[in-house]
Amino acid sequence: MSTVFITGGAGFIGSALIRLLIKESDWRIICIDKLTYAGNMESLADAQESASFRFFRTDICDRASLEALFHEFRPAGLIHLAAESHVDRSIHGPGEFIQTNIIGTYTLLEVAFNYWRSLDSADKQRFRFHHVSTDEVYGSLGATGLFTENSPYRPNSPYSASKAASDHLVRAWHHTYGLPVVTTNCSNNYGPYQFPEKLIPLMIYNAVNGRPLPVYGKGDNVRDWLYVDDHARALRLVYENGDDGATYNVGGLNELTNLQVVTAICELLDGLRPLAGGRSHSEQITSVPDRPGHDKRYAIDPDKLCRELGWRPVESFASGLEKTVLWYLENPLWLERVISGEYRNWISKNYGERK
Repeated sequence: MSTVFITGGAGFIGSALIRLLIKESDWRIICIDKLTYAGNMESLADAQESASFRFFRTDICDRASLEALFHEFRPAGLIHLAAESHVDRSIHGPGEFIQTNIIGTYTLLEVAFNYWRSLDSADKQRFRFHHVSTDEVYGSLGATGLFTENSPYRPNSPYSASKAASDHLVRAWHHTYGLPVVTTNCSNNYGPYQFPEKLIPLMIYNAVNGRPLPVYGKGDNVRDWLYVDDHARALRLVYENGDDGATYNVGGLNELTNLQVVTAICELLDGLRPLAGGRSHSEQITSVPDRPGHDKRYAIDPDKLCRELGWRPVESFASGLEKTVLWYLENPLWLERVISGEYRNWISKNYGERK
């Protein structure tokens, strides 16, 4: 049984990955998460019942704690998802993003590198530091074209700049020190258990509660949408089979404007939760002032991942969105506990106060 560290495992993508691995692998999983506001252990309720799962409330900036975990569990590798990830929050408070995404990644690299140097040759060869990043590091596209693994870095927000810096650090530790690494850059994720500050769960929550559906500007900013379980499968595939030092882009092949996404949610809810009088949820859509530095279009080319490793997204946007909307409608307590903050009380009771 291989031991794998997963940082940020209580977050949206991390918890999806852990649920997949508990179900489909024999890995022993060590989940490392600081449990900031977006970390929710209720998303890992099933995993916590597994004998192959352990959780540690640890900040990736805490070098001593990381060293102790490496010393105790001797991992075969790690998948690094821990990050501050919300663009709007980075605009209003970039400090946390610099600390976690840059300093945290640097600290994790240092600890992992020193551990890797101590391994025998066989374990050195199989060790893997998998860094999970975003397509936002590439900046904004025009009306045509796709981001590839060779696209230049042009981050435009404090969030994307901090992730770009972490990507460069991982690359440097590979080329300078020989640390075995792979990097993945993904497009916009969506699916069950996503924190409701993000577009899709926020629109679902607002719509069913009769609230406005705020859309930035004209709603014509374009994103590529990736169902989170498809992303989790890609992460496992790259970790196990990706070339040392390589980067792989993970995209859902679903380019849509923000307005198209919100309209599609409204159409689903019109059938699943119809309003009185034959009205449509789309009547709740409201334009709000655009955010600073709002990138116009992202579109990612996953051809390398598909061609070299055989990955394909299982979900279309239509099928993935329907699964997502149904999950939120069927799990109102999870969503309400996040909206109200009650989930923080559960975390404090079971894992102590936030460090």
